[in-house]
Amino acid sequence: MSQPSTDAIVKTLKAKGLRVTPQRFAVYANLLSRNDHPTVEQLLVDLNQYCPVSSQATIYSSLQALRAAGLIREVLLEAGVSRYDAIVESHHHFHCQQCGSIEDIDWDDLPVVAFDRLRSGLQAVSYETTVRGYCDRCIQAE
Repeated sequence: MSQPSTDAIVKTLKAKGLRVTPQRFAVYANLLSRNDHPTVEQLLVDLNQYCPVSSQATIYSSLQALRAAGLIREVLLEAGVSRYDAIVESHHHFHCQQCGSIEDIDWDDLPVVAFDRLRSGLQAVSYETTVRGYCDRCIQAE
């Protein structure tokens, strides 16, 4: 994933009506630079590695503001674990059951769900698929 310029990140945050705080900027820039769908704890370690100024509460509030603005999304692939993704366009996920790695799957790579086959009374709003299995690295390691 290519990293947008500092100016582009600032412009995006302002366009969404967000104040550009150093912590909010750092969280968003970090998410834009990675594709591993980090947890809050992983973000905290990563951000404080270079400039120890962020607390877990600050990261949570930054994530919530970014999510509310539609710049990131929360991904729930495991019970009780929130992960975050800067790719907000529709896509699916592959989750390795052994190493825990997560990879994006293009939306068009999986068949569309037939909403017309849902029972009467159900109204679908959105969906995404999580494919669970073993990644090539784990398969080769065995």
